[in-house]
Parts: sequence; structure tokens; C-alpha cells
Amino acid sequence: MTAEQIKNANAELRSQPPLEIIRWAIAQAKGRAIVSTNFRPYEAVILHLATQVQPDIPVLWVDHGYNRPATYRHAEELKKLLKLNIKAFIPKLTAAHYDAAFGGMPEPTPENEDRIKAFSTTMKLEPFQRGMKELAPVVWITALRKVQNPNRAGLDIVVEDANFHSLKVSPVFNWSDAEMEDYLTQHHLPNEWDYFDPAKADDKRECGLHASWGGKAVEGGAGI
Repeated sequence: MTAEQIKNANAELRSQPPLEIIRWAIAQAKGRAIVSTNFRPYEAVILHLATQVQPDIPVLWVDHGYNRPATYRHAEELKKLLKLNIKAFIPKLTAAHYDAAFGGMPEPTPENEDRIKAFSTTMKLEPFQRGMKELAPVVWITALRKVQNPNRAGLDIVVEDANFHSLKVSPVFNWSDAEMEDYLTQHHLPNEWDYFDPAKADDKRECGLHASWGGKAVEGGAGI
């Protein structure tokens, strides 16, 4: 899509509910749409929405090996409940290997920024890029929301993703936490809060999937 077409699409979609945005996104993809997940809180919303329109839509999940037990149990619960077509990709190193060779997850401090980005590149960005190349989506559906952090607030429902060269569509972009909660309740969907993303360190920074440095890091071979 051209920049003008994306601008027009955003103008039209802002007044549409997420389910209609999903219908629009999947129609654009012509059979080549995916939805990504990390099974963090509220992910059941986007997964339920996507599978309402395309039950067999590929679900790209990077399992970096550092998820907590509750997250793995939540993933299994949603997989069964929604009959998810999971496409899991893992890093080239196990978590145990990374811990032994590189000292494990870096502490989320300013002086560790380079180590955090290297960890993210090796354990999350590289397998995600591998997944995107294999699945080759035209449209990538995400659960991004503008309330999550300042970087995401500057995005929109539809954007051209430079890192992974696809049209990125975020149907719940304008939803609040309360609206996400209401959707879970309405559709009797589970949620879980014992989640931690070591590639982000905290909720206000980006792991690289949705930030410009991420694409450069993978293309440049950063990490290990």
C-alpha cells in the first residue's frame, strides 16, 4: 500500500470496531495474514478476534525460553480453547546455553543498554525474523496499543513495517485496559499476569520488534 492509501485506511478504520478491522486486514492479505503473540496479559483478545475471522490463521510465537511457568500454562490453555495454529520459533541458543556463555539476562539499567539489545537480538529478534521469512505474511496482525508506551503512541492502526517488510495492523490500537478487560469478560476468555519479557526489561521500552533499531540489529548481525 502507498503512504496515501495507508493514511486513508487509518482514517476509515478509526471508527470501526476491532473485529471489522481484522476483517479488513485479512481481506488485504489474500491468504497471507498472520497474527503474532507472546502470551502476555490480554493476548487472548487479539487471538480470539483473529480466529473469529480466520480460524486457521498462523500464530507466530517466539519462545525465547525465559517464560515463566504461568505463561507456558496460559499458552497451552489458549491453544486448546481457540484451536490455535501455533507456529513456534526458538532461538539458536537455549536459555541455559545463553546463561552459561553470556551471563544470562542483563539487568535493566541504562549502562546495560547494549547488553539488553544484544540479548534481544539473539533470543527474540533473530527467531522472529526467521519466522517472518518462513511465513512471508503480507499482513501482520498485532496486539499493539497506544497506551502501552510512548513509542507505540506514535504509531497507528495500519503502518508499513520497515523491520519485517509487511503491512502491520493493530486492531485494538485505540483500546484501553478497561475495554480489553470487558472483552475478556464478555467472551469468557482467560488472562494471566505472571508474565515477564526479558528482551524488554520493563514495559516502557521496546524489545526491537516495533522499533527501528530492531531491524538494523538483525540485519547487522548484532547479538552473538
